[in-house]
Amino acid sequence: MKIGVRGVGTRSAASSAFTIVEVVLGMAMAGVMFMALYSGITGGFAIMRMARENTRATQIMLEKMETIRLYNWDQITSNGFVPRAFTVPYYPMGGSNCGTIYSGEVLITNAQVYTSYEQDMRKVVVNLKWKTGQLDRQRSISTYVSRYGLQNYVY
Repeated sequence: MKIGVRGVGTRSAASSAFTIVEVVLGMAMAGVMFMALYSGITGGFAIMRMARENTRATQIMLEKMETIRLYNWDQITSNGFVPRAFTVPYYPMGGSNCGTIYSGEVLITNAQVYTSYEQDMRKVVVNLKWKTGQLDRQRSISTYVSRYGLQNYVY
């Protein structure tokens, strides 16, 4: 009869491997962690894309408003001098393929301020629309222009 002495650090062959339950739970935890990481990265890219598009929309609207500031009163009030509709492409990586198309309109209406100088003022509204994936997005900005306003100091 052989009598073997078992040491503290030795394990039997049956207890030296992982059980199927431990393996399945470990794989499930790894899968959940992978999916959380993937959704976080995907969400971050989507948020960055929307932030870029919002910034570009603001730049386009401000560009149109700054152009309006350079016109004199006769140009603003004449019908057809200021283009009503416009489209602006956005090239996110600077390449030749277009990422987003912004379409907009410039509306010039009476100011409706109900004062004695109401005929000497106009309200300018720039509306901008674009699509992010399947989501329709839009922004708007407005200002007032007066006959004897800032643009007279340029000339």
